[in-house]
Amino acid sequence: MSTESESPDQTPQRPGRLANRVAVIVGAGQTPGETIGNGRATAITFAREGARLVLVDRDPVSLADTAAMVTQAAGTVEVAEVVADVTSDDAPHQVVEAALEAFGRIDILHNNVGIGAGDGPPHHLSDETFDRIMEVNLRSTWRMCREAVPELRRSGNGAIVNISSLASIAAAGNLTAYKISKAGINALTQNLAITNAKHNVRANAILPGFMDTPMGVDAAAEALGIDRREYAEMRAKIVPLGRQGSAWDVANAALFLASDEAAFITGVLLAVDGGQAARVG
Repeated sequence: MSTESESPDQTPQRPGRLANRVAVIVGAGQTPGETIGNGRATAITFAREGARLVLVDRDPVSLADTAAMVTQAAGTVEVAEVVADVTSDDAPHQVVEAALEAFGRIDILHNNVGIGAGDGPPHHLSDETFDRIMEVNLRSTWRMCREAVPELRRSGNGAIVNISSLASIAAAGNLTAYKISKAGINALTQNLAITNAKHNVRANAILPGFMDTPMGVDAAAEALGIDRREYAEMRAKIVPLGRQGSAWDVANAALFLASDEAAFITGVLLAVDGGQAARVG
């Protein structure tokens, strides 16, 4: 299990940037691995900045671990845990109702779900795999946004932060369905930005590049049958900065986009990638 000690000092320079705001974080747990995942790092980062959290994940054990780490890292913080598989038909409504029951409002929606298992080039991709990746990565995000938008509009200062991927705008090798699904996240985010601007609801997406996370490295290395360290070093060499990013890099970007510091930013696709997007053009 990841520990909060894996991170650098995360003491906020300007405390309370999300003070009293209610943030729903979908995908707050993580797969097992040596490092920390994007959803968990974001939950800790948001809590340290004063947010009240609604943590959502289908794995109750991983979800409970995240809640415990949030309390350990941020001290007294209001946290509601929702065990839900957001691909199920009633899950988005369940999540929103749980948030309203716990805190009476929603100010921030952070969607952090994604899979790529079984993906491949178009001529080797099965219907079942394509449909499953689209269901988890794109359809569930759209449905969560659809359910939460009315509450975000009522907030008067709502923010949506979706996790896309650099693969959505760059060559993705054999990740056909993954690339398509994340490109869909980009389009969804920009549509959300335009259709909700008059309600002061902003929508932006983060496009992580090579990140040293359990899903990005541990799970991928296991699937490829190679050593984790070897795989991590191989990825790092591709990044212009010469290293992979961490989940804290994604979390800090999410914090900025969710905060009032980004009050005039909407419809943006923000690459957090150590320069990979610049390299590929």
